[in-house]
Amino acid sequence: MRSVIAKPVAAAIVVFARAITAVRAIWPNDGIPEGQCVYFANHSSHGDFILVWAVLPPSLRRRTRPVAGAEYWLKSSINRFIGRDVFDAVLIERDRDKRTRDPIEVMAEVVDSGASLILFPEGTRNQTEAQLLPFKSGLFHLASTRPGIQLVPVWINNLNRVMPKGEIVPIPLICTVTFGNSMQIEAGESKEIFLERARTALLDLSPKHPGGHE
Repeated sequence: MRSVIAKPVAAAIVVFARAITAVRAIWPNDGIPEGQCVYFANHSSHGDFILVWAVLPPSLRRRTRPVAGAEYWLKSSINRFIGRDVFDAVLIERDRDKRTRDPIEVMAEVVDSGASLILFPEGTRNQTEAQLLPFKSGLFHLASTRPGIQLVPVWINNLNRVMPKGEIVPIPLICTVTFGNSMQIEAGESKEIFLERARTALLDLSPKHPGGHE
């Protein structure tokens, strides 16, 4: 029954997200990245992956799964339904003591199944004044495990102002989702160099960064 309900709910959430945010995708000069990707984005709201998912062309959206924290998306029946059934999220247990599987292994299996991923390398929502928190190592380990995968930086702008922390009713504001050109890990590249390169590629898309998109 849930699988029957999930599809129209997903469509309704996309329509609602677009209505509230008037979200606009900004694609790189190279055009929409084709094929299987790991989209890695900044993270300031629980709705971040919904906006990325909503602006993808339907053919890409159907095979794209967000990576999300299990503790949030399994904490209630409605959260479970939206996270697990509607968006088919790859739910990762962030508490090391509660994990039964390696998160990198789980994500690699999803990649091997042919799906694309939406990943937030900061690891948690950024509620500071900094543009980005330091990246966790997950993106590096996933890229090292599957070095042929396209890694696409994605900057989400304004969503934290649409739904500020503690607010229940969203504030209608125009949001943009800016996609950069795809990158890959280089042979022998160290974790520090790779993560700095990925972080720079993401920051370059921010409207607040010199040369970023408005």
